[in-house]
Amino acid sequence: MSEEQPIFLAAAPPPKREPFWGYGDVILIAGLALPCMFLGVGVIWLLKTLLHLHMRAGVAAVSEMLIGYALLFGILMLIFRIQYDRPFWRSLGWTWSGVPIMECVLFGFGTTIGVGIVAWLIHSPPSSGPLMDMMKDRSTLILLAIFGTTVAPLAEELAFRGFLQPLLVRNLGAIAGVALAAALFGGLHFSEYGDSWRSALLVALAGAAFGTVRQWTGSTAAAAVMHASFNGLQFVALLTASKTGLH
Repeated sequence: MSEEQPIFLAAAPPPKREPFWGYGDVILIAGLALPCMFLGVGVIWLLKTLLHLHMRAGVAAVSEMLIGYALLFGILMLIFRIQYDRPFWRSLGWTWSGVPIMECVLFGFGTTIGVGIVAWLIHSPPSSGPLMDMMKDRSTLILLAIFGTTVAPLAEELAFRGFLQPLLVRNLGAIAGVALAAALFGGLHFSEYGDSWRSALLVALAGAAFGTVRQWTGSTAAAAVMHASFNGLQFVALLTASKTGLH
């Protein structure tokens, strides 16, 4: 009788961790955010100086943010590609979930109304701060409206609901992860609205709504559409309001 041959079973590969990045990556990107924005300011200042350009404050601010976003997300794209060999957009949930776009738009409108009701309940004063000061000029308001319904929702949703939230949800659970990402999102906007905690709270509530849609659908794109419509309805209200003093 021949001796039985030993059977070697290959070890099962470890399950893939999702998301595949870690808090070190988040800390790195967060640490690079301000330097990237300062570089954007520097580039615009250099162009204005060398070419003797005269830019309105709103045009300069939008240009600076565009450069800053491009630098920051370019770095993240390189990290994903070089360190992890993974695609950028799909990794951050930039896929469509099958939820009709119009539903996401309506969710955004509903969030605007809901946040407005909360603002009334907590007696939130009219927003103030650098951002609101720039909106007093009608042409700047139109430019900021375009930026605020396109680039800004794209960048903010990629950062908070695409990059940060999945990591928090993985470690803290869905409710805590969505809430913490929303709180940080509100804190980011604190100084933009005159250091008002009420305004930061309202932005955090909107962020929680965006995060809930991201968690429900698995799509950062759906959250971005919702965010864009949320901003868009507010800009329409500002543009069409009577006796606002815009010129």
